[in-house]
Amino acid sequence: MLVTKDLSKFFYGFKALDGVSIEVEPNKLTLIVGPNGSGKTTLINTITGFYRADSGHVFFNGEEITNRPPHEIYKRGIVRTFQIPQPLKKLSVLENMLIAVDNPGENIMGCISRGWEKREEEIVEKASGLLEFLGLDDLWNTEAWKLSGGQLKLLEVGRALMADAKLIIMDEPMVGVNPELAASILDKFVELKRYTTFLIVEHRFEIISRHVDRIKVMVNGRIVDEGSEEFKEVIDMLCFR
Repeated sequence: MLVTKDLSKFFYGFKALDGVSIEVEPNKLTLIVGPNGSGKTTLINTITGFYRADSGHVFFNGEEITNRPPHEIYKRGIVRTFQIPQPLKKLSVLENMLIAVDNPGENIMGCISRGWEKREEEIVEKASGLLEFLGLDDLWNTEAWKLSGGQLKLLEVGRALMADAKLIIMDEPMVGVNPELAASILDKFVELKRYTTFLIVEHRFEIISRHVDRIKVMVNGRIVDEGSEEFKEVIDMLCFR
């Protein structure tokens, strides 16, 4: 689904990405792990257009998307979330879901004003179903700023799914989330793999390891190793947290 080839990025002469080549398979949960400063966030920022690559290529479903702006990459089905969730805090949970519909720039009010009543009903029904699945349905009318850290993470995932994300890229989604809730959130990610694909950067390996399909280890701007089930014990001993 996602392929990078020899992707490199410099900051004032410092090589933050050093020829990174990865493949992300569809309907899998792929984890990138590594010490602080290894280039993990730079990699996902470069994939999603927030940084420009200095060399190399990014392909998504066979199409080259290298250095396309974030909104164009979003249109193609790649949604990126951040360490600190960024909902519209004064809007309700449901309103946050509705404005993430799969036409960037087209919000629910636009649908109503153009007489797309059926489209409106479909969007609201989809949002309600996702909120129920994510366990946020009781909070549908709650302003986003009142949510806990874990609930905000789930809302971000819901917004990505409202945008029909084919690939959700997440930067440390378990930051600030207690272990019990983190495990519950990750269980939902595993269920959602039927419909989408996850690429996740996360330090809390002890929490996420049993949920992932593939692990890629990044050090000094390079992918130095990768593996799956049998690889987890080795990574756990390295304690990249």
